[in-house]
Amino acid sequence: MSWTDERVELLKKMWGEGQSASQIAKELGGVTRNAVIGKVHRLGLSNRATTTTKSDTKAKPAAKADAKPKAASKPVEPAAKAEEPAVPKPIPARKQIIPAGQPLPPQPSANEISPEALAKVSAIEKKAKKLSLMELTERTCKWPVGDPATEDFWFCGLPVQQGKPYCEAHVGVAFQPMSSRRDRRR
Repeated sequence: MSWTDERVELLKKMWGEGQSASQIAKELGGVTRNAVIGKVHRLGLSNRATTTTKSDTKAKPAAKADAKPKAASKPVEPAAKAEEPAVPKPIPARKQIIPAGQPLPPQPSANEISPEALAKVSAIEKKAKKLSLMELTERTCKWPVGDPATEDFWFCGLPVQQGKPYCEAHVGVAFQPMSSRRDRRR
């Protein structure tokens, strides 16, 4: 099957009327729902103002009186709302890519880590070798300190605990027992 001008025009018309990709595929014949969706995106038709036409809205109230109530469905938004700029949903901090030179998002608060581990880390970071990325080896602690976008960024560099990527102090922060993490969530 190829997309002829007539088939493309029918696709545009049906899409504009709010028909689903499955309904359009059935009407056109010889194409799948996914092929219709792909063509819609390539044509730039993916944003619909409404899913019903004016003639559909006049006919529906009479039909609804006879029909049984349907399960809750997604409400149809009026055309005016479709023209308003969409407010982007906030991206979780873990999935955000922060450009260089921008401030980092708030980090976990200090009360999430045991006070003993924090005290150890503070003391250890004063003794740290402050290595660059290129100076790291399998035997040096790879705990990052500071903002990677600044020149003050460095890695701990102290000897690692066997089988771990960090020194003893940083292992205490990075690998906490399961029970203590569960207790904090409550």
